[in-house]
Amino acid sequence: MMDSMELPEDDERPLTQAEVDAFQRESLFMRPDEVDPDFHPRLGNISVGFTMKGIARAVEPSPVEYVAIDIREDDDHIKEALAIHKWNQVWESAQFRRRYFDEDELPEQMARIADLGDLNVSFVPRTNSRYHEYAPLLYSLPASTLERFGLPLFRAGMWPYGIGEIEVDRYLPADFEARLSRAWAWTVWPHLNSGSGLAAFSSDDPIKLLAHNLDFWVPAITEVIQATLRGFPVVDEGTEAGPVELIDGSVLEGAIKANPRMGGPIWLGVDEAAEKVSETVSAADATGRLRGIMDAVKSNRVQDDFSPRWSFAREDFERKLYSKRSKVSVKFVELTDTIPVQGPESEVLGRIVTNDFLAILNARNKEIVVLLNSGVTSRTEIAQILGYANHSAVSKRLDRIRQQAVDFFGLS
Repeated sequence: MMDSMELPEDDERPLTQAEVDAFQRESLFMRPDEVDPDFHPRLGNISVGFTMKGIARAVEPSPVEYVAIDIREDDDHIKEALAIHKWNQVWESAQFRRRYFDEDELPEQMARIADLGDLNVSFVPRTNSRYHEYAPLLYSLPASTLERFGLPLFRAGMWPYGIGEIEVDRYLPADFEARLSRAWAWTVWPHLNSGSGLAAFSSDDPIKLLAHNLDFWVPAITEVIQATLRGFPVVDEGTEAGPVELIDGSVLEGAIKANPRMGGPIWLGVDEAAEKVSETVSAADATGRLRGIMDAVKSNRVQDDFSPRWSFAREDFERKLYSKRSKVSVKFVELTDTIPVQGPESEVLGRIVTNDFLAILNARNKEIVVLLNSGVTSRTEIAQILGYANHSAVSKRLDRIRQQAVDFFGLS
């Protein structure tokens, strides 16, 4: 990369800020003509096997938490950078990472965290944009999505954060987090609501807010990343599995000695990245109880959750809403001299107006309903008028009519 910068051969002057910026931008971003959907987006991992022959692998790793710390530009900078790199690279050790360091080996900010005990944290540089915390989400987005939401075309990302700090905020839009939030929500939404788009819901719809909440999704995609890496083969360094012995001769419970795993692409290209997004939605059930949240929200939706735009989701909500609220009873209205306006489904029998309920009754049952409305309330009397030998047949028909009314008007 540095060789591509045209400087005179005898020019030993320091690079100008403009030249540094050009180099940094080229390191971070690619041109549209460089994008290949088979190789972008991409997130990779570097094996700890380059620096270690064996690791203490956590048997039951606790979830990762990202801790942002200030990277200082002083004499301790290199020490701090190397400590972060070593700490993060032993990601399989999870909550036991601090066991790799002597008491005075960690910089102050990291030491304060290590003093809290066995915690599974991953250190990243602090930025205004929170770029490093959100990098796993960012590097799952294809170029078309990045461009759609005004984000730069990022090159390949690495997980976990290693070494080589760039003042990334200098090269990001001021509203980077908001743009990434919209881009991620747009990407993940089809997995949350395949029938209706984001525009169908109001800005404060709970599931829509959840889709935009990057902090909710980071633990899930981090778990997907680690699950993928756990499937990578190990580097045969001759380390035999067994208990991890500490300096004092005791055994570290919950960890075993193991060979380090190989590194490589965690995902590579549009198709693999899309698969990881899908896996992230599934993982969110475990890390954030996603489905439980969604079911609770959908079961308790209100009208304000929807935008004015028509959608399947709104239509389904309104159908259920009105169905629940229209608990009607069967009524028959006697006509006056002035016949009111009725709908096309209305039916007139003599001076009786009914709704479309009578349309589902056969002729005999219609007559029973009309007779009842006319003041004939005795089953025996109805049986005589209709020519039945006794009221038994009328009773059976009334039971059927009652059940049809219950089914038709949703009274159960």
